[in-house]
Amino acid sequence: MLFRKDMEPMCLYCAHSRELDEEQMFCIKTGIVVPNHACRRFSYDPLKRIPPQPALLNTDRFSEEDFSLD
Repeated sequence: MLFRKDMEPMCLYCAHSRELDEEQMFCIKTGIVVPNHACRRFSYDPLKRIPPQPALLNTDRFSEEDFSLD
């Protein structure tokens, strides 16, 4: 879920961090860290979380009759 209360602490999702590049984050509390770093000042920011892509619907196994109301 996107708004979980039991989120594992990671600087990647922390309100105190900003992304420098793919391998480094800048935390205003601890400085330059790796994205999976965690500290006791972690504050979850749900807007930094990118949800997984939804599964694609395989329509090959369905026919037109499956979608008709008759």
